Amino acid sequence: MRKALFILGELNDTDVEWMINYGRRKRLPVGSVLIREGGSTDALFILLDGTVAISIKTVGNGAGERVLYQRSTGEIMGEVSFVDARPPTATVKAQGEVLVLAIPREILQAKLLVDAGFASRFYRAVALTLSYRLREVMDQLAAGQDTAGNKASVSDEDELDLEVMDKVYLAGQRFERILKRLSGEGA
Repeated sequence: MRKALFILGELNDTDVEWMINYGRRKRLPVGSVLIREGGSTDALFILLDGTVAISIKTVGNGAGERVLYQRSTGEIMGEVSFVDARPPTATVKAQGEVLVLAIPREILQAKLLVDAGFASRFYRAVALTLSYRLREVMDQLAAGQDTAGNKASVSDEDELDLEVMDKVYLAGQRFERILKRLSGEGA
């Protein structure tokens, strides 16, 4: 959920309304692939409900697929490939039925080109998300832990910048608004 909080905390209410209006609500069955390693990504996804597995292909004697993480409601997916325009380095697959907000890549790119304020807030949010993820992985590696299935330690809760923490409440409200609007409850 933290990634959505980073992003929704940096964006303003107008930005969130734009995402609701231009994003597509999609309900996907178990096993659906949202992002395929090495493929192309046509959208940025916000996981509104459900759980996904993030995996990579393995080579050698253990050739197959290795699950790195499981993520749930509130996660942002596809942001790395969106930023660097390279194929995804992992596959994201629904572990059960999931509900996502898919913001089409072309529409998001066009918005970023014409709205400098939105672009600034969006890219700062993505930078915070990627910074947090890198620190999380580095902490796990430094502790000699495998990244698969591990949860952030209690001390990670204290590592958030106070400026980010100030935005958590507002971001939570924005996430709730997205859910209500997409379910038809709010105006």
